[in-house]
Amino acid sequence: MRPPPATTMAGMENTSTRRSGQALLVFGLLVVAANLRASLTGVGPLLDQVQADLGLAPAAAGLLNTLPLLAFGLLSPMVPRLAARWGAERLLGGALVVLTVGIAVRWLPSAVGLFAGTVLIGAGIAVGNVLLPSLIRRDFPAKMGLLTSAYATVMGGVAAVASGVAVPISQSAPGGWYTALGCWIVLAVVSIVLWIPQMRAPQHAAQAIRRSRLPWGSPLAWAVTAFMGLQSLGFYVIVTWLPQVFQDNGVSPAAAGWLLFLFQAVAVLTSLAVPGVLRWAKARDQRALAAVCSAILLVGYAGLFVSPGLALLWSVVLGLGGGACLVLALAFFGMRAQDASSAGALSAMAQSIGYLLAAVGPVIVGLLHTVSSGWRAPIMLMIVAAAAQTVVSFVAGRGTVRASEERPLPERASLRSR
Repeated sequence: MRPPPATTMAGMENTSTRRSGQALLVFGLLVVAANLRASLTGVGPLLDQVQADLGLAPAAAGLLNTLPLLAFGLLSPMVPRLAARWGAERLLGGALVVLTVGIAVRWLPSAVGLFAGTVLIGAGIAVGNVLLPSLIRRDFPAKMGLLTSAYATVMGGVAAVASGVAVPISQSAPGGWYTALGCWIVLAVVSIVLWIPQMRAPQHAAQAIRRSRLPWGSPLAWAVTAFMGLQSLGFYVIVTWLPQVFQDNGVSPAAAGWLLFLFQAVAVLTSLAVPGVLRWAKARDQRALAAVCSAILLVGYAGLFVSPGLALLWSVVLGLGGGACLVLALAFFGMRAQDASSAGALSAMAQSIGYLLAAVGPVIVGLLHTVSSGWRAPIMLMIVAAAAQTVVSFVAGRGTVRASEERPLPERASLRSR
């Protein structure tokens, strides 16, 4: 038999190399996603220890959860412009370095290190929040639902583990809670190492020299932003106050903590099912799916209002709705955008407003609880928020945002060495 032509062999090698490169990119994206919540969700279970050791007032301790959300909201609009200038891969690599430095600084035994590190961590995560949907839209347009679900699942799963192991690590490891917060530097360093090949790879020139303005004038973009903001508000209110709601209705503190873990676990498992449902649904129309998932959240809040003693049931129901809505909110950035550049702009807009809303949500709920001396008024607020999210989903679930494009950047400033 004659050997296969050289062109055929070269084509096979190119295909194999391309597949290996795509597999490495997917793995890198998932490891990056694993870093986007773990260093934050481990703080809550340790707040009592942090307050006692550093002598922090409750309001100051609360900033440890609020500062990252403020960083998300304030920095997100800047990310598309920075990505257009430096390249998405390089910017994401830099963000991982900032995140790693933040974890290291927070490991220092002082209040200044704790807060400074938290700000750096929030800045690094803000960049990753915006860029991951854009990179998935650019490199895997046919698999947006699957990969969005995958990275949301990894992000949520590692976050749940981080909240679960924080106290045991603080009790057994040298350094106590400092080590419990600082141990996540290992995962951050691994993500940097795995992302280095992407920083060295040739940049997509057609995408790199373009940048889109944030679509502030688009009604559809505002609907996507509202959907993102309302579901983020619900998540951070739940992780902040749900255990206290249960405790005030007769559940022990330990059981309330496990119920919060159950909420997160159900949300992670639900996010795994969303890609299959998205494939079943119409390609460009997710209105019914988004409305049903939002309505499930509404049922969960209404159940808490009517019968808060059924803690196990409502933890599961809220997890079902919350996990699905998170994946949909992230998927909308790519599904509603024309291309990767506009996906980044839409992501920046939605996450800036969304996380600012999420930052004030737990504060407002806490104030309502104080003023009303109970949980009925705060839960009613969440019922209204879920109802509004259900209405918004009928707009956010279909269409394409028409974002205006800014002038191209100089090629030497936006392209990496070839």
